[in-house]
Amino acid sequence: MNVLFLTKYPVEGASSRYRVYQYIEHLEKSGVTCVVSSFMNYDMYLATFLKGNKLRKVRLTIIAIVKRLLILLEFKKYDVIYMQREMFPFSSALIETVLKKQGVKLVFDYDDALFIRKVNNYNKISNLFRSGNKLIKTFKTVDCVLAGNDYLAEYANKYCSKSLTFEVAEDTIRIKGKPSESFLDNKKIVIGWLGSKTTAKYLNLISKPLKTILERYPHVELEVMGADDDFLISGLEFKATPWSLDNELNALKRFDIGLMPLPEEEWSKGKSGGKARTYMAAGIVPVVTAIGYNCQLIKHGDTGYVVKEQDEWIDALSVLICDREKRKVMSTSARKYVIENFNVETKAKEMKSIFEQLIYEGEKIEK
Repeated sequence: MNVLFLTKYPVEGASSRYRVYQYIEHLEKSGVTCVVSSFMNYDMYLATFLKGNKLRKVRLTIIAIVKRLLILLEFKKYDVIYMQREMFPFSSALIETVLKKQGVKLVFDYDDALFIRKVNNYNKISNLFRSGNKLIKTFKTVDCVLAGNDYLAEYANKYCSKSLTFEVAEDTIRIKGKPSESFLDNKKIVIGWLGSKTTAKYLNLISKPLKTILERYPHVELEVMGADDDFLISGLEFKATPWSLDNELNALKRFDIGLMPLPEEEWSKGKSGGKARTYMAAGIVPVVTAIGYNCQLIKHGDTGYVVKEQDEWIDALSVLICDREKRKVMSTSARKYVIENFNVETKAKEMKSIFEQLIYEGEKIEK
């Protein structure tokens, strides 16, 4: 079986890393020949987080389009073409339609509510190419849609009969759990947030609870990884660290409590819990906004806290800060839940099974 994976980002991009790259080793061990081609190279990926530089972004985009067209010229070599998000950043699904008519099996993977138009303030040129109609046309064209949660799968199912929820796995070999010394009485407690420049703004939604917590508990520190260098949280001091794969692992060792605030809007229902699941894999107790998939992923009071009101954020964080034994039990439960339900090797087998059914059986796909 030969599969071409077309990712949007290089391995540094979280959605591509979690939706594709982490499965490749396991797929290849099971006999699947995998070729991964990212639309963005590393330079283009970094450029997307910088405002301005329009000419450079246009040049990098043209190079990326040419590179993708060249690899698609060899489409006959592949049994399946797996598209992680869009194949091209323009509004037509023409290429997908042509490939489908040539008998190529197409899988479309998405883990955000792409059907809701969101403005990209870092790359305004990309906003010109976005089209809700393109997504619908893609759904109608492909053989199968893999969605990050039920909300996304249900939307895709309006247009594609083979729409499945494919939850993200976590590599609990790469991400270690908390050692016992993390719960000692004399240890400072770190409340952490891990993310990107585009989502750091959501921390301002809980600036008041965080201010209350840091004033109430002087031994608690707030660390933010992945935000802009000039990012601020109203009235708060925090430790800012740049994101990288290695820095991420080190941060997960430092964090005791993980934050995942989200706005009360439809877009948030498309989130697939990646941040919270990463915290859980590392034995970090997550405190998250009670919306969408978060409510399905986290068992309130057991593997984390699912909260809504400002005072609920304060109460949940206070419990975890003051009751170290409870935090230790929840840390263990959270990691155990991820190990049992989001194993990378198991999810890779599930992915391979979907490919096999598309290629060989031609029957209705069932999980």
